[in-house]
Amino acid sequence: MWYETHYQEGKKVSFMKEGCKIAGLLFLPPDFDPAKKYPALVKTHPGGGVKEQCSSLYCWNMAQHGYVALAYDASHQGESEGLPRYVEDAFSRVEDIRCAVDYLTTLDFVDAERIGAMGVCAGAGYTMSAIQTDLRIKAAAGISTWCTGNSARNGFPGVNIENYRQWLLEQVAKARTEEDRTGEPQYWTYVPASAEDITEETSTIQREAFEYYRTDRCSYPTSVNKYLVSSNDKLAAFDAFAYIDTVSPRPLLFIVGSRADTRYFTEDGFARAKEPKELYEIQGASHIDLYDKPEYVSQVVAKLVEFFDKHLKQH
Repeated sequence: MWYETHYQEGKKVSFMKEGCKIAGLLFLPPDFDPAKKYPALVKTHPGGGVKEQCSSLYCWNMAQHGYVALAYDASHQGESEGLPRYVEDAFSRVEDIRCAVDYLTTLDFVDAERIGAMGVCAGAGYTMSAIQTDLRIKAAAGISTWCTGNSARNGFPGVNIENYRQWLLEQVAKARTEEDRTGEPQYWTYVPASAEDITEETSTIQREAFEYYRTDRCSYPTSVNKYLVSSNDKLAAFDAFAYIDTVSPRPLLFIVGSRADTRYFTEDGFARAKEPKELYEIQGASHIDLYDKPEYVSQVVAKLVEFFDKHLKQH
């Protein structure tokens, strides 16, 4: 890998969700004392990601600042259990976060009144949704936030299909029928499968996501770059920010790169949220830059520490 992810330093743990074992990595402060009570954070990975990538990077960094931090693989993905495999169900992904909070509350060294949540890309959107209905999450931060429901209905940078939602649901209908007739799962890729699939029309986000997930930059064996086509009907019914106005007075932080071609997701969530809220811009960074590039990650971590220290450590 081009940059550190620190997944080797996480303690392998697991917790249950609806009969499925969820695989996680728990990061502890360097001077960890099991007799003490620590604030804790749940970190949710992007669509197509796994816990060993940016989740571990951010968890390790937050652990260095005194937090117990949990990275995990979404159910049906990575090393976590769940059939069928490679579902990207937004509602299920939000339930993953609630179950991760359940797990943290069982740890004697975690202060159950000081639990926060953070996520990257789709994981940030799921995090912003989870805090709307889980009052145990006292503060939440989204990094390069992406609303998978918005993109399922309207497309995303590089997608130029008229009436995209209708087209997408037609593909889902065909895929579900094919699966039922043949028993063969129908998959799409999250990012271009190979360099040959990148053309002049390929968007910045897709180019950079390919480099992150499919090259030595941060590829990982359990990040397989596929999801069930039938996931898309579930995504089309999801809105990460549906009730975000009800989160107040719990605080929200949105962190976005100034060059991100996806920043409209962040702006949508921020506009719909009530105070206390903050939008923090990382100058010169794209969407994917915030995943692992040290010059940008250091700025994101500094802001996360400031935010969570204020809202979790001081309570």
